[in-house]
Order: sequence, then C-alpha cells, then structure tokens
Amino acid sequence: MDRLQIDGGARLDGTVRISGAKNSALPILAATLLADGPVTIANLPHLHDITTMIELLGCLGVEVVIDEKLAVEVHPETLRDVVAPYDLVKTMRASFLVLGPLLARHGRAEVSLPGGCAIGPRPVDLHLKGLAAMGADIEVEGGYVKARSAGRLQGANIFMDVVTVTGTEHLMMAAALADGVTVIENAAREPEVVDLAECLTAMGAVISGAGTDTITIEGVERLESASHRVMPDRVETATYLLAGAATRGRVRVVETQPDLLDAVLVKLRDAGAAIATGDDWVELDMEGRRARAVSLRTAPYPGFPTDVQAQFLALNAVADGISRVTETIFENRFMHVQEINRMGARVVLEGNSVAIIEGVDRLTAAPVMATDLRASFSLVIAALAAEGQTIIDRIYHMDRGYECIEEKLAGLGARVRRLP
Repeated sequence: MDRLQIDGGARLDGTVRISGAKNSALPILAATLLADGPVTIANLPHLHDITTMIELLGCLGVEVVIDEKLAVEVHPETLRDVVAPYDLVKTMRASFLVLGPLLARHGRAEVSLPGGCAIGPRPVDLHLKGLAAMGADIEVEGGYVKARSAGRLQGANIFMDVVTVTGTEHLMMAAALADGVTVIENAAREPEVVDLAECLTAMGAVISGAGTDTITIEGVERLESASHRVMPDRVETATYLLAGAATRGRVRVVETQPDLLDAVLVKLRDAGAAIATGDDWVELDMEGRRARAVSLRTAPYPGFPTDVQAQFLALNAVADGISRVTETIFENRFMHVQEINRMGARVVLEGNSVAIIEGVDRLTAAPVMATDLRASFSLVIAALAAEGQTIIDRIYHMDRGYECIEEKLAGLGARVRRLP
C-alpha cells in the first residue's frame, strides 16, 4: 500500500496545470450510454476512479478506445449487457449513475447498490424515487436495483427533497430520452451539472436551466455521436492554491476556470493572499507572509465547496488567529482532524459539524493516515507546512481524485516522493 513522504518547510513556488474534473468526467462517461453512436470525451483525468468507470463500461460490452490525443472514444452501440456488478460498483458510488442511462436507452437495467448502501435516508433513494416518477418499475433484490420500463420513460415534475448533485445528474440523463418534458426542481447548481448538460446538448438533448435550481429537459427520440471536453477541476485548483498559501509561497494554476472559484478566492483574499486571475489562470502570492485565520461555512454551489473544507482547515491550522469551520453538507467530514492534531495542530470539534481552530506558527512532522479523498490532501498541505519529514499512509484515497500528485508538487518545489 503506497505512502507519501514529504519533507516540509519549503515554500511552494511555480506553475501547475489543472486536470479535468473527476466529478464531471464520471457522469459524462455514464451519459455516453445514452447515445446510438461513438462519443469522444477529452481532458479526462488519469485517475483510478476514471479507470473503474471505463472498466464498468467494458463489463457492459461497451468498446472504449483511446485516440492519438489521449481522448477516450466510447462506442455504446456495442453494449451487450445491462447488469452492473457489485465488484465494480462497490468501489465507487458514481458507478451507480449507469442505471438511468441504461434504463432510458434499453428499457431495463440491473445495477448493484453502491457500497452496500442501505435504501432510506441515503441520497440514492432520491434517484430511485425520481426514476419511479418517470414510470420505471423498480425493485431492490439481493443488493441490486432492478429497473424496467414499459416503453420509454415518461416526462415528470420532480422535486428533490435534498439538493443532490449526483441525483440531479442521474435524473437529467434519464429524462433526455423520456417521452415528454421533465422538470427537476430544487436541482443542484454545481458547474459539473452544467458540464454534463453541455455534453448531453452536444449529443442532441434539449435542456434548459442547468446552473439554476430548476432544470427542464425535453425528451428526444435519440441521442447521437458527439465530442466533449471535460471542464477543469475546480477542487484541484483550490487545493494547490491552498497548498501555496499554507507554505507562504506563490502558486500559479493554469488551464482552469477562475469564475468557478469565487467563494474560495474571497476567503483566500481574506487570509491575506494576493490573488490575480486571467481567462484560464489564477495566481496566489503570500509574499512570504503567514496567512490570517478565516472562518467559513460550507454550502451548495455557489457557496463554499465542501470538497475544499478539509484543505482550508489545514491552512487555518498554521494561520494567525482563531477560526471556525462549519460543515453543512456531509456528516463525519472531520475525520482528518485527529490526524492533523498529531502534527501539533490545535483543532477542537463541536459535534460533527463544527471545528474550532487555533492557528500555530509551525506544525511538526508525524506519521499520519489518510481517511478519505479530500482529507488526504489536507494532510499533504499540513506536511508541506510542517517541520521535518512526514509519512502519509493509505494514499490510495488521494489517487482517486488527484492526478500526478508527486510530479505536480515537485514542480512547485516540494520535496516529496512515493514509497511502497
């Protein structure tokens, strides 16, 4: 099991290229199942989760070809099965998103519940309610969702009880081939939802309102071949900017979209960073200064993203002052706190949703263990800002969401290497 060794204390300084967004690429790959011809997807990040989704497509009989520009060409017309097995779906919740496209395109699907998820309060229940409202006959049996439709799915008015990004994406895909108009209310507004809508539109879907809380989909008879380029990863962008801020350095991120980062950039400016932006780049410069502590509260887009909360907490751990971080999206999103406190941070939790951070001037290296994807990189940021050599164990979590970690960090001057 791989580990990451980081010798801290060096200011990051340099330029890093941002990869395609994993949270956009995964539903887009699932959406290719709706087409009746090849779909080319460019700017896919080279990540384990992307490989898993491609393996799942292959398991369904879909031919996937990598072209000379490293784009992926998906041939959904070769599909020969509509069963997505537990062995693949259990490793990544986004795999469940093939259910709607298979059902809409082929009239039936059998997809394992993700990770042994219990139906009930979990968001997957909203997916199934929405599909049922569109006329699907759904049974849960032996850990699999078995869905059928008598002919095409039917347009419906769907109100999402809870704002869910994957739920919005899932129902939007299914509705693209439904008979009639589907309206999704209380829809997620995230840029990744907009990116999926743009891909579906390129395939011939008729969608309006993506990026607002009401999305309207006019079902069409068929979706066709298309090409689409995945948007830049806004979470990766924010992560490297925060690493630069924690080390009192200067980081320029390129091939990104600054307009998607307003909530994060406001907080970084509050922390004392000098921020400059262009059409596809952002530069942060701390000018050697220690950051100021900044309180924040996560919220659905366009609020502060929950996927950047752990990384900002790591910055606050070495900032001047006391801050309060409130998590409103997910429970148990502070599992990294125990590990970062091992490095000398002063973080106290109030229940599951609030962390109080008293910044220290320097952290001290210690062996730590990654607990989940975003929390993993918060430990990297802490290690970069710490004195001494830190070993981070179980970094397979990080490999699920960050491409070429060592190479990108080394390009910024970090002293980092992977250990077996």
